[in-house]
Parts: sequence; C-alpha cells; structure tokens
Amino acid sequence: MLDWSDGFVAAGGKQLEYAVHGPKPGDKPVIVMLHEGLGCTALWRDVPAKVAQATGHPVFVFSRAGYGQSDLADLPRPLDYMTREAVDVLPDVLDQIGAEGFILMGHSDGATIAAEYAGRVSDVRVRGLILIAPHFFTEEMGLAEIAKAGEAYETTDMREKMARYHRDPDNTFRGWNDSWLAPGFKEWNVAEVIDYWRIPCLAIQGRDDQYGTLAQIEEIETRTYSPADIAIIEGAKHAPHLEQPEDTLAAITEFCERLDQMEAAEPEGL
Repeated sequence: MLDWSDGFVAAGGKQLEYAVHGPKPGDKPVIVMLHEGLGCTALWRDVPAKVAQATGHPVFVFSRAGYGQSDLADLPRPLDYMTREAVDVLPDVLDQIGAEGFILMGHSDGATIAAEYAGRVSDVRVRGLILIAPHFFTEEMGLAEIAKAGEAYETTDMREKMARYHRDPDNTFRGWNDSWLAPGFKEWNVAEVIDYWRIPCLAIQGRDDQYGTLAQIEEIETRTYSPADIAIIEGAKHAPHLEQPEDTLAAITEFCERLDQMEAAEPEGL
C-alpha cells in the first residue's frame, strides 16, 4: 500500500503524479478520480478535498501519462487509448493503492476510462461508478468543439495557460486533440461495456454540455442491468463539478451515502 501522502506511482511503465485527500484507506472505499482529456491532478482544483470532506471517503487523484507532472505520453496515441488506459494502466494504480474497495469517479475521458474498467476488468474491489460527462461514442457537435479547441491552441494563449499545469503542453494537447480528430475515430464506440456493469452507477451531466448530448446518459439508462442514478445539472456545461459545484457535490455525496448503507447491510463473508 502506498503511503497516504502525495507522490508518484509507477503504472503502465510510467511515473504518474498523484495526490491524496481525506482519511487513510480503511472501512470506506477509496474514491479514485480520473481527469478529463486536458485535465490533471491540479485541474480538479478543490473538488477532491470537498468530496473527501463531504463523504468521509479517502480520495486518490492522479495524472495520466502526458498530463500534469507525470511522464510524457507516447504519441501518437492509438485510437483505443482510453481502453488501454482502463485495462493496462488503471489496474497498476489500484493495486498499488492497496485498498480493499474503490469507487471510480471520472470526468469526460476519465469517465469513459472508469466505465471501461468496470465493463472489461473483473475486479470485486470496485463498488461503484461516478461518471461526469462520460463519452461512449462520438457525436458531431462534440467533434466540432474539439476542432475549435485545436484552432484556439494555435491562435490564442491557450498553450501558455496549459503550461502552468502540464510539463509539456504540446504532448498533453496533441495526445488528446489529434486522437479525437484522427481519421477513423468517428466510428469509435465503447457503449457495449455498459452491458457488463454489475455495480451501481451515478451519471452526471450538465444540461448544456457542449461536448456531448444527453444521448450519452440515455445509453446508460437503456443498457445497464445495475442501479443507475442520473443527475442532470441545470446551468452547467461540460464541467458541472466546477460550474455548479454545490448541486454536483450533493449528488455525489448522496450516492456515496447510499453505497455506504449497502456495504453496511451486506452479510459478512459475501
């Protein structure tokens, strides 16, 4: 088990930065937070600390390769890079945390990675999913926004702003933007992983999300066999945890409390 202090963890052949919040792992599952396509540990801002305080759960947040102060990503990324993060990298991270239980909480790309882990990897330690603005398939409006981001990176001070948080902003941006806009990525679809979930899920999306429609959430409602709570956050776009933090935190806290009650009600030995 890792020391419950900030540092670096070896996973997928890379050194990845991480930060911890809340109590040391114990009776409650560790909430593992997976950031968006241009995010990192620092860009969650105060959300991890607030989640730890509100839920009483330990919180572990890390930057994937190519993000924050982690090792750089190998580019170009393969079109199935989110699947590879789920099956090749995340298991290393969870094993080294060493806790008995986990809740995977992801935003955007991170939500997709969490969803894929739950659908592709048999791991009884994972007790629940919190998915913020997940992507299961491409949509034209989302791809158009990603193309706009590419233009902004070339013509504005976006690179300089990203350099405050990422050791190599070109590696960060190209690893995300070039992958989503690559030929062939329009056909990307991993919605089948939902069919294999056997744990409760909370799906959160801003009503005005510019990167994905509510069809992404409807896919969960249509396909999952497990309990699914849906929270559509009014007045929020792609980052409801930052744009409407109180409503989003309330949904997360309620979900975690319900999971805690379910855990407490399970007979020992099962």
